[in-house]
Amino acid sequence: MEIFFDNRQDEIYIDDSLTDLIKKSIKAVLDEENLSDRIMVSVSFVNSSEIQSLNRDFRNVDRVTDVLSFPIDDEFRIENRILGDIVINTARVISQAKEYGHSEEREFSYLTVHSTLHLLGYDHEDEEDKNIMRAKEKIIMESLNINR
Repeated sequence: MEIFFDNRQDEIYIDDSLTDLIKKSIKAVLDEENLSDRIMVSVSFVNSSEIQSLNRDFRNVDRVTDVLSFPIDDEFRIENRILGDIVINTARVISQAKEYGHSEEREFSYLTVHSTLHLLGYDHEDEEDKNIMRAKEKIIMESLNINR
């Protein structure tokens, strides 16, 4: 598994423990989905302004969000499968962790699991899909032993 990190924000210090948590969270999703670890993902840490611009430009939704997923339809696999890009708004991680009464680490892990599932084609547009995705998230977060 190859994960490429890009830090474009200054709200939170991105250290090895955080990148290790992100890697562990992505690996847990791959394990749950019985996928090999010959996967490539990029993870970018951005501020609210940048994620709002991305949300507006790529989804036509002009507002701040916590995380965006950009799956890549990788038909030409040679060795590794490129899943896509995860973009995490660190300011929103901080505020949502406080709002929900849990740690920033838990919020980073959950958003990573959520986004990785999006990269694999899961969605929550209708109630049935939402229930399937939420059940997967719960199983994966429990496997990581990261609870609220």
